[in-house]
Amino acid sequence: MGRKAAVTVTVENALATVRLDREHGNAINDDLVTGLMSACHEIGPDPKIRGILLAAGGKLFCPGLDLQELVALDRRAMGRFMIRFRDVLLDLYTLPKPMVAALSGAALAGGCIISLTADWRILRRGSLIGLNEIKVGVPLPFGVSRILRDSVHRPRMEEVALLGRNYTNEDAMATGLVQELHEEAGFEAHSLMRLEEFASKDLRAFAATKKYLRSSIASQIEGEDQKHQKEWLDCWFSTDTRRRIDQIVAQLKTRSA
Repeated sequence: MGRKAAVTVTVENALATVRLDREHGNAINDDLVTGLMSACHEIGPDPKIRGILLAAGGKLFCPGLDLQELVALDRRAMGRFMIRFRDVLLDLYTLPKPMVAALSGAALAGGCIISLTADWRILRRGSLIGLNEIKVGVPLPFGVSRILRDSVHRPRMEEVALLGRNYTNEDAMATGLVQELHEEAGFEAHSLMRLEEFASKDLRAFAATKKYLRSSIASQIEGEDQKHQKEWLDCWFSTDTRRRIDQIVAQLKTRSA
């Protein structure tokens, strides 16, 4: 019996559902990154697909990086992983088709980052969203900071990025991290309805307009992100940050024991 796929793709009524569906609450590891890349490369050029729903199985949308797995990587391997993570964010961010993120559970740190690549984000009432990297002791990657500046309401920028708070319900909407809330009942059906609204537009005009809106940010990420990788890795491997990560990993292992 083969290993369960970290990401699945299903298509119905010309709408593709890309579902995060791995163990550890959809925490981001190399398998999940590879799965998202494959989904982008499959869906992007397919003329029969009109839009993408980014969804998740399980209780969480995504809690961020899989610290239990990634803490074992040395500096070179972690650097390679972060390049791949940047690449999949660019793949998602530059998809020419409409994409709605259905956040049916917590979308934290890297999970929040993945959701920010979508054109529209819907949060299930009671679920958390936020960027808490700074509490762990790592900066937002350069590319993520560019996407965030293009998403969050400007007066809330420092609060979201520098205080590392998590938000729910109307507070999440007020920051700009999400555009819409919906109750648990009928959540995914509602998210597909919203995707259909986007996908019903002329897709050639949609793709061109989306490219105009996002090309500047994408170019900045492609041209400058790697220049800042050493700074990010220095923080990731600093003594204080490793101590915090070790504490988090110990807590996670205790919960799963």
